[in-house]
Amino acid sequence: MSDVPSEGPAAEPAAGALPRARAVLEPGRYAAAAIVGQVTLGEADRHRRRRRLATDEGWDFLLDLPQASWLEEGAGLRLEDGGVIVVRAAPEDLVEIVASSPRQLARLAWHLGNRHLPTEIGEDRLVIRDDPVITALMVRLGAIVRRRAGGFTPEPGAYAGAPHAHVHEPPAAAPHSHPHPHPHPHPHSHEPGAPGEGEGDDGS
Repeated sequence: MSDVPSEGPAAEPAAGALPRARAVLEPGRYAAAAIVGQVTLGEADRHRRRRRLATDEGWDFLLDLPQASWLEEGAGLRLEDGGVIVVRAAPEDLVEIVASSPRQLARLAWHLGNRHLPTEIGEDRLVIRDDPVITALMVRLGAIVRRRAGGFTPEPGAYAGAPHAHVHEPPAAAPHSHPHPHPHPHPHSHEPGAPGEGEGDDGS
C-alpha cells in the first residue's frame, strides 16, 4: 500500500485532540501570564455552549461548556491545562442612538424592545446594529443617530437562559420544595430564543 497521501482536503482532527475550554472567566479575573491566545467573535457567535473555534493566532480549540454562556468582551476561556484564551468582540456596523432626556431614552428603548431588537444600553444612549429602517424611525422620534463600527454587546436579557456561566458564581437556587395544593400560574415570555439553540454545532 502506498504511503503517499491521497489528494483532497485533509481530515479534520478529532475533537478529543483539540485543546478544550471548559470554563468562562470574567474580564480581568485571570492572570496576564496565563493568556495563550485570543479569539475574535461577532455578537451572534458569543452565546455558545459547544463549538470548535479558531484563535486569532491560527490554532483551533474546542469550546465545551456545561451550559450555553454569553461570552462578553474581555472574558477568558480557561483551557484544561490552565491557559486562557481572551474573547474579543469583532467590529460590527452599529448605530448609536442618543436621547435628549431620560424620558426620551425610555421611549426609544420601548420601540426597540417592542421589535425584539438586540440593544446595548448606555447611560444616555442605545446601540443597535445598523438598520436603515430602524435608524429612520429613531430620527423621526427625535433621536440623534451616529453610525460607527465597534464591538456589539447587547443586553443579555434579550436571550432566554442565564447570561453568564462564570466559574466563581454559585449554582442557581433550587426551586422551593414545600408542598402547595394549589396550582401556580406562570406568565409566558415573549423573549426570543437564545442564539445558537438547536444548531448543529450545539451552540445552545
